[in-house]
Amino acid sequence: MRMQMSPQAADLLGQSELVIITERVDDVAFLIGQMVKMGLPEVLDRHIPRHWTQRGISWGWTAVIWLAYIVTEGDHRKVSVETYLKGMKHTLSRLTAQVIAPLDFSDDRLSHLLKHLSKPAYWHEIERDLNERSIEIYDLSQDVIRCDATTVSGDHEVTEGGLVQFGHSKDDPTRPQIKVMMGSLDPLGMPLATDVLSGERADDGLYIPIIERIRTGLKTTGLLFVGDCKMSALETRAYLARHQDFYLSPLPLTGTTAEAMDAWITEGVTQGAAGELERIWRLNDRGQEVLAAEGYEFERTCCAPVGAAEWSERVLVVRSPMHANQQAAGLDTRLSHAETKLAVLTPSRGRGKRQITDEARLLEAIDLVLTEHRVDGLLSVTWEKQVEQKTQYVGRGRGSLSREKRVIQKTRYHITHIARQQDKITDLRQRFGWKAFVTNAGQKRLSLQHAVLCYRNEYRVERIFNRLKSRVHIAPLFVKLNEQIEGLTYLLTLGVRVLTVTEFVLRRSLEQDQARLPSLHPENKQKMTDKPTAERILKAFSDVSLTIIKNAAGEEILRRLTPLSGVQEDILQRLGLGASLYGQLEIQEMGN
Repeated sequence: MRMQMSPQAADLLGQSELVIITERVDDVAFLIGQMVKMGLPEVLDRHIPRHWTQRGISWGWTAVIWLAYIVTEGDHRKVSVETYLKGMKHTLSRLTAQVIAPLDFSDDRLSHLLKHLSKPAYWHEIERDLNERSIEIYDLSQDVIRCDATTVSGDHEVTEGGLVQFGHSKDDPTRPQIKVMMGSLDPLGMPLATDVLSGERADDGLYIPIIERIRTGLKTTGLLFVGDCKMSALETRAYLARHQDFYLSPLPLTGTTAEAMDAWITEGVTQGAAGELERIWRLNDRGQEVLAAEGYEFERTCCAPVGAAEWSERVLVVRSPMHANQQAAGLDTRLSHAETKLAVLTPSRGRGKRQITDEARLLEAIDLVLTEHRVDGLLSVTWEKQVEQKTQYVGRGRGSLSREKRVIQKTRYHITHIARQQDKITDLRQRFGWKAFVTNAGQKRLSLQHAVLCYRNEYRVERIFNRLKSRVHIAPLFVKLNEQIEGLTYLLTLGVRVLTVTEFVLRRSLEQDQARLPSLHPENKQKMTDKPTAERILKAFSDVSLTIIKNAAGEEILRRLTPLSGVQEDILQRLGLGASLYGQLEIQEMGN
């Protein structure tokens, strides 16, 4: 790199030995700047007490620097942090305005940080403070909250009372797990509240505690909580109705719903034949309008089992053409497999080919195939009884006219024809793709169309779990104690919060300006995008390094940073960080 230096610096270069240090800055400066703007150091320091004998940087700055390392490297191991930071001492000191010592990131100190974060009294206040600050700074809507749970498996020893337990796993059922319950804010998918629970817990009872935290933290009513079928438990719906909030969730096909669903689908099929179903359209990726769903609704009165006040809710019975097509394709596959298995039940005569000689056995085999592939009543099977007679002489030796004979009879059953019952199959296809949703929101608050499209965005909370597992790599967990498992999970959700806020704010800025960013797709440099992911945004800041030149006495003579590209500067400006975030790392002339 060519550098211009002042005469004083040039004079020093000619008179003393030089020490040249290169530090990789990359996206670390970006992440720290974003976390400072979100108020992470300030909020953490406000709620995690500092002991009067404590030395070194505060807990807030410890968490921010550790998080920057985790998000950049995808590694939450405590033992590797200290080594990594030795190669970034100058960069981190300048970005944080803190004097950073190696012991600030020792294993013991990081363990203490996790212990503090695991305490509900601290963590709940940190969440509430960050939520209020983010909503105010970034002008975020508070209308829709999504709640869901995931599991995180690990190779831990299962102990009584421990967080890591065997349970119904969404990852690896052969390993014990913890359960992470989360509520997130739409549309950006920012975590609002997180609970870490033991892995054997069922999801149903986890919704009310997380909803209660979110409600009291946001201090507003009329929120719409969206979740999967486990959120539709009657107690959860009654709780939300009682507190003047709204819910939207599908009903599980169990209990009374399973009994009533058949009649609801019949009504839907009847209305569909008469052209009375409400049609819901959406734009696909190509900008074309396609049918998303069709359905109808009705109202019913609900009452909680504990005797709470009654409330009215709407049942939305909806058919998804895409889901129906998937189910129809599955049916065709099952029918084909069943036909293949039925055909080989009665092979032709031959050596080694076992024959069915009893009609009861044949019927049992046919029923087993139809049941196994769930096509009972959809295939008709015909067969015939084949009898082969053979006359033999009794005993050994040559036959004669007077010798006694016997007739040997061999019976086998042979399937002659397999046919699909097209009428029944057609009727069944009409009943594919149906699902029932419930909501206590009125039509003005949530129409049938908005309800369907709102639930279709359930992937937003799933993206949080995906980032938790793929970007900050919560699994495998490299901590063992319960308090450290809790604290680390909460810390990693802060990292996901930074990613989601960054992505949302940049996308909103591009949408408002009708602008696009180039060079974020290495496979296609010419591709422009107005919906960059947080991962691609961070990737855009790779290969940024800081070169520091010192004399033999240790005095800094020059600091030079890799020049930022136009795209990098544009991203920083749109996020409200500014190019000075990186520029502050440089010293271009002696005395500056």
